[in-house]
Amino acid sequence: MSGFIFILDPFEGFHGFVSGFRLYPMSEKGCLSGHVALVTGSSKGLGAGIVRSLAAGGAKVVVNAFHNITLGEAVADEIKAGGGEAIALRADVSDEREVRALFERAGNELGPVDIVVPNATPAQPQKAIEEYDEAFYREMFDFFVMSPFLLAQAAVPGMKERGFGRFINVTSEVFACSNGNFSAYVAAKGGQIGWSRSMARELAPYGITVNMVAPGWIPVERHADDPQEDKDGYLAQIPAGRWGRPEDVGHAVRFFAMPESSFITGQTLLVNGGMTPW
Repeated sequence: MSGFIFILDPFEGFHGFVSGFRLYPMSEKGCLSGHVALVTGSSKGLGAGIVRSLAAGGAKVVVNAFHNITLGEAVADEIKAGGGEAIALRADVSDEREVRALFERAGNELGPVDIVVPNATPAQPQKAIEEYDEAFYREMFDFFVMSPFLLAQAAVPGMKERGFGRFINVTSEVFACSNGNFSAYVAAKGGQIGWSRSMARELAPYGITVNMVAPGWIPVERHADDPQEDKDGYLAQIPAGRWGRPEDVGHAVRFFAMPESSFITGQTLLVNGGMTPW
């Protein structure tokens, strides 16, 4: 996206009246040049769309995967073939030692990570409350609260030293919609949202912003076996009249990552075609 934008300058006129316009260039290409972004769980699905978008903005990117690093390497190779800089690193981002090692290697190969996008997710089965078990509830908490916490502990000291940092947590519309038979996921996402808001206030004085992108249901690889009638029913409710795409989420993340977004923190951007217009 490039072009120009007219901005009113009230200080040019007499007694505050506008006497003219200024023409400012507006471009997202290269807007993240000089920055290094880590997107967890970015070998496929929404994560791959996010990491591609950040790379298109000029960031050096770390493609992270745990179960299948080959897929992550394919995404990194695609980015490099397009002229970007990318590496693929395997790590369990719910494990403290692996998170520390991930940041160390990323720093050695690309430079200090200053954009962090917690996106990794486990399976999300929908069940009645009596069908869940304690282990699954804890797994949800580990992915959506503990993992961002570990990533922040690894990244924040360097971000504070440099006076710049971006955390963009990928949450979900489910917290706003209060989906039933989904209590483990909804509760964990609620925790992630609360954590993000608290961190936004804590880190704002250091030039670090913490925001959230909340996608609706966007079918990707892991939804291949979901019932078609469920997909059709959801699609029929989307005011925009189409499915969301990974790049839609990627564009939203890139907006929050831009240096120009420095005065925006603690906010949630719902990317769901108007499903929750509030």
